[in-house]
Amino acid sequence: MIQMVDLKTQYHRIKEEIDQAVLGVIESTQYIGGPKVISFKENLEKYLGVTHVIPCANGTDALQIAMMALGLKPGDEVIVPAFTYVATAEVIGLLGLTPVMTDVDPDTFNIRADHIEAAITPRTKAIVPVHLFGQSVDMEPIMALAKKHNLYVIEDNAQAIGADYNSEGVTSSHTHTKKTGTIGHFGCTSFFPSKNLGCYGDGGALMTNDPALADAARMIANHGQSKQYYHDKIGVNSRLDAIQAAILDVKLKYLDEYCNARRRAADYYDTVFSTIPQLITPTRSAHSTHVFHQYTLQIKTPNPSATRDELKTFLSGQGIPCMIYYPVPLYKQEAFKQYWDGQTLPVTEQLCDSVFSLPMHTEMTEEILKKITGAVRAFFKP
Repeated sequence: MIQMVDLKTQYHRIKEEIDQAVLGVIESTQYIGGPKVISFKENLEKYLGVTHVIPCANGTDALQIAMMALGLKPGDEVIVPAFTYVATAEVIGLLGLTPVMTDVDPDTFNIRADHIEAAITPRTKAIVPVHLFGQSVDMEPIMALAKKHNLYVIEDNAQAIGADYNSEGVTSSHTHTKKTGTIGHFGCTSFFPSKNLGCYGDGGALMTNDPALADAARMIANHGQSKQYYHDKIGVNSRLDAIQAAILDVKLKYLDEYCNARRRAADYYDTVFSTIPQLITPTRSAHSTHVFHQYTLQIKTPNPSATRDELKTFLSGQGIPCMIYYPVPLYKQEAFKQYWDGQTLPVTEQLCDSVFSLPMHTEMTEEILKKITGAVRAFFKP
């Protein structure tokens, strides 16, 4: 059966390296912290071109720690896209902050500076752009907006690690390229197993170029300690264990290769699906490379949600999985209804009714791609 993500085949390709790394940690008995965590941290800093990486337990913790390190207080407003995974807004509510949800771009599905500016109030303190499905938000106008209004920017980079953002010189005199997650005051990522850089359990990290923010995040992630048994802040217990760090250190060497494999699979999909008039293939932004954490199409029929349900049933019958990321706008989730003023966001609503994602991973063979695309073509009968 075809899988949405094939982690087993990926593991077997690098099995010897992974096994040696894991056994090395077990032999050392340094399970928390230690040289493997330091090695991964330093190698990720080099890869991203950022001065500070702070490993932690998961991507949701990374977002929470960032907001705590920035000193956000209950009642402060934080602007987020309405079309994203729940964790982005969940931590805002958890800390007593107020999530303010905006619509997204209909082509890239990412948050936009003009929507953000319209949502800014005197209580706004931060923006959380989400690099959704594997490509960067257009960050430079958002950074300019943040500077103008004295706001913090926390990049949610859980789905786009490895992607490059190409600025257009809006706030600088020259074009330059930066890795997603290194542009805002903080970047946050997840190493959940299915991510483009995933471990074999839970894991996450924060990134920043600000040494003071790095110190604050590092302290908060470790019970608020400046040194052992001296607690300067209220903190949390959030750490990346050494076994996961060792696995990630091996897989980091293959990240660019993995991203390229995903792009090749996306190219194949694009070629076939561009001939099916009922489908809209993913837009590839001019200012970002795309690492295709998900390959997400839109259905354009009179009743896309009904067509999508029929397609999902049809594909399931042929052993092909299909997922919907995301079926409900954040503001309509029961947990967030207290923040909703009753107004709907048209692009978010349309996307929730029409998007679907097909299998996407590093082990997509031509045989697999032919089976998936053939089944989709058969359903639509173009």
